[in-house]
Amino acid sequence: MNVIGIDLGGTNFAVGLVNETGEILARIEGKTKVQEGPEAVARRLAEAVDRVRGSADVSAVGIGSPGSVDHKRGVVKFSPNFPGWHDFPLADEIKKYTNLEVFVENDANAYALGENTFGVGKGFEHLVCLTLGTGIGGGVITHGVLLRGSTGIGAELGHMNVLPNGPKCGCGSNGCLEALASATAMKKFVLDGYERHTNSSLFRDKNPDQVTPKDIFEHARNGDQFALSIFNTVVEALAVAIGSLVNIFNPQLVILGGGIANAGDFLLNPVLERSRNYVLPTMLGTYQVKLSQLGKDAGILGAASIVIERKAKG
Repeated sequence: MNVIGIDLGGTNFAVGLVNETGEILARIEGKTKVQEGPEAVARRLAEAVDRVRGSADVSAVGIGSPGSVDHKRGVVKFSPNFPGWHDFPLADEIKKYTNLEVFVENDANAYALGENTFGVGKGFEHLVCLTLGTGIGGGVITHGVLLRGSTGIGAELGHMNVLPNGPKCGCGSNGCLEALASATAMKKFVLDGYERHTNSSLFRDKNPDQVTPKDIFEHARNGDQFALSIFNTVVEALAVAIGSLVNIFNPQLVILGGGIANAGDFLLNPVLERSRNYVLPTMLGTYQVKLSQLGKDAGILGAASIVIERKAKG
């Protein structure tokens, strides 16, 4: 069974033709151009679907979209990086041009499905996924079923509170995981601390607004004290979050993905060690924490997994 997966982002999109083993047979990437409006974006996606499909037999299309999604109707209810996307019927728009069945899911939920279908979460019935990027998304699978909540928009794990009265989050609250461990948070820590740490090696060759999370991890690894302070903030926030998630969901596996997870074992090992401080004694030894191995294909494979999940339900 071939399916098409669409990884829809605010800046770029990727469309792939995926077979049942998770091999991407064809792939197209492009600019989303959200400023042109949702209908124009839908047409652009549909054109990419037709190009990727070619003469292949395709069962359906899956789309992983940021924001709040009504997965039953395929409607993007709201997405902060998509101006004008209020109750936009994305599935129907794509179907109109391609004549294919289309399923839409929140992108973090799609990521969890992709890990469970094709990634390190394959074969696990209980897992929690965190996507660490510009923001932080999450997905939960329990007893082999994706947790969506009563209105279909549950598992906003990036907005669990890990530090009461902590930094302001984009959602309006304080101390969210996203406000402490996302790429956006790390960049804000750099800008806020620049004047007190002008001697940091982070600023030897770059202005503060040019420093990336990758730079922070590299300089922390080399012992820079300012970079280490940011690194420790990220590690502690993730450890608190994982401890709470383990206590709540009792997963077999916690998966960390997204750009920040590219820091590898340098990030993973201290997060795993510190998370034990926040886990109930009876939970110790019952879970693993792993890094995603799907890389740049995670979005397409996650979107393709939406189709597989829906088809399995009939």
